[in-house]
Formats: sequence, structure tokens, C-alpha cells
Amino acid sequence: MKIHEYQAKEILRRYGISVPKSKIIEDTEEAENAALEVGLPVVIKAQIHAGGRGKGGGVKFAPSIQDVKKISNKMLGMQLRTHQTGPNGQKVRKLLIEAASNIKSEFYVGLIVDRSKSCISFMVSAEGGMDIEEIAEKSPEKILKLPINTALGIQAFQARKLAFFLNLRADAFNNAVKFFILLYHAFVETDASLFEVNPMVLTNENEIIALDAKANFDDNALYRRSNIYEYRDVHEEDELELKASEANLNYIKLDGNIGCMVNGAGLAMATMDIIKLSGAEPANFLDVGGSASAETVEKGFKIILSDPNVKAILINIFGGIVRCDRVANGVVEAIKNAGLSLPIVVRLQGTNAEIGKEILENSGLNIIAATELKDAAEKVVSTLK
Repeated sequence: MKIHEYQAKEILRRYGISVPKSKIIEDTEEAENAALEVGLPVVIKAQIHAGGRGKGGGVKFAPSIQDVKKISNKMLGMQLRTHQTGPNGQKVRKLLIEAASNIKSEFYVGLIVDRSKSCISFMVSAEGGMDIEEIAEKSPEKILKLPINTALGIQAFQARKLAFFLNLRADAFNNAVKFFILLYHAFVETDASLFEVNPMVLTNENEIIALDAKANFDDNALYRRSNIYEYRDVHEEDELELKASEANLNYIKLDGNIGCMVNGAGLAMATMDIIKLSGAEPANFLDVGGSASAETVEKGFKIILSDPNVKAILINIFGGIVRCDRVANGVVEAIKNAGLSLPIVVRLQGTNAEIGKEILENSGLNIIAATELKDAAEKVVSTLK
């Protein structure tokens, strides 16, 4: 789960990490009072779940009240487009009015769950304010990636190593060491999967401040983090993905035109791969789970068909826990209820596969049967030609 910058800063503030004074607004009429309360000059930041806001016009400096009014009126409600939003952009519903800082130096700081090393890794760079991906590609030596033993947690000598790498000295060094230790605790104790501060800044007063903050959280841990789950903003989520989560389906919208319904994440990935190898593009990832019922299949159909780009559907079910006859009944029921006219290719293997195939054959519906995965992919791709 992603959250907004202002919410990530609320978490940092609770852990004793310095962030600029700020106010969040949802109405332009609140902007003037918010700016006066924070203290001019201010920076106005659009709050959406995407990076690159500054390049897209979503971060502006406002030295006067006139500037605050002008910028907030233009920014609030705009459709902000960045490299992470796609061409349609994301509507700006909230603005962060934040006190401007006297910046001496900028740094990148990040914490991730490092699956390659089975640990949490700390990353720092003196190239703050830039895309970390670009730095990693062009100048990897400018990034220090430090694995942390999760059984021990971050140690003082590790925090000092991070600060040394950034060439910090005296009070700035000590403040950075404290910052890194507190950030690690915030990361672990909220079940975060990513915490990024870009930039962390050194002010002219030698303070270390989180000028920006981005945080993602492990969805599987939200049941025990109700205070984090409260930060969820459904306006920032894809409408179809939101409907799928409400139906307990694992769905991710893609850019292709072949809808996929599969049980099991691994099989779903393989299905998408073989569609691409057959010369087409999948329209989605959809895992109906190992215990898919007729009702689940019907809900899956409705979500797939909500995407206007879908021109054909491939159903690929391996009956292990789930029975193929149950899936077949769901497919037949869904097609009848939805009045489908799109080509549908169905591959059933495993428990009660033969019974499932008989149900499909006797349904009187225009369903194309397939046996092997490659055969299924080729048949569904051929329907587009």
C-alpha cells in the first residue's frame, strides 16, 4: 500500500525525525491561512501517489500570499502527469503547504526489503533530489548500499558508516546518525516495504531534515497496522484493481488486449509470458486463487470486461485444490449473465478436467477449447487476426 508524502512525514514526526512545518489543505480557500500559519515563504506540493511531481508542475515555490493563491488555485484539481502516472495523469485532491528550508546540501536516503539478500538494506547517496535509478545506472559508485542484519537491527557503527559516506562532519554528522537510526525503527515498526527520503537535506543551521518522504507498506501486514491502513486513499488506486481487491481477487491492469483469468500467480505469469511469445499482449494479471468458485469466476469476468481494451479472453485453470467442473460452471454462468460476444479460449487441466470440458461443450456457447498452454495462447491470439 502506498501513502502520500504528508502521511509519510506524519510517521517520521512520530519517530522524532525532523520534517518541515506544514499544513495539508483540500480547498483553495484554506491556502492563505495555511501559508500564514506555516510562515512564508512556502513550497506548495501536489499530493498524489507518484514520483516526478516537480517535473510535472506539482511542486512550486511561493514567496508571497499572492503566489500562494495563484499556485494553489491552479494546482488543486489539476490532472497531474508524471512518468509514473501514465498519460492520463492523476487528479490532485490535496496540497501540502510547507515551510521553505535553507538548504546547504541534499542527499538521497532509502530503506528497502532486499529480497536478493533476505534482509533490509539501507541506501544513501550524496546525489540527493535526483532519480536514484538514474544514479544507479550512470554512477553506481555514488551509492552506498548497506545490508542490515534484521535480528540485530541497525548498529551505531553502521549509521556512522552511512554518515561518513556522505562526508558529513561535526553536528551534521551526529544529527545524520540519529536520523538513520530513527528511520530504521520507523521502517521496521510499521512493516514498511520501502521508505525513501529524497532529499534528506542539511540546512544552513546544520539540521538534518526529511524534505520529502515516500513510503510503501506490506499489504499482508496491514491487519496488524490499523493506524497505517487508515492512510489508504482509494482515489489513488486503479478503479478495476480496487474492485478486484473488494472481491478478493489479485488483479493488475496492463496495456494489452487479451484478458487473462488464471488460478495461481506462477501460472498467471507463465500465461502472460506465452501470450507475448505468441505475438500479443496481455490486458491484465488476474489470479482467481486456489479455491475459485463459480461466483469468483463471474466476478473475475466482470472485472476483465470492464477494460474496454479487452478483445479476447484466455482462461487457464489447473485443478489442484479447485475443481475444473466448478470453474466450468462459473464460466458458463458468467458468459450467460454478461451476454459475452468476445472470443473465449478455455484450457482446463487437473481435478475433474474432463467433466469441466463436457460442461463447456454441452453449454451451447461459443467457447474454444484448448489442451496445452501453447495451444491455448496461439488460439486466443488467432482470434484477433
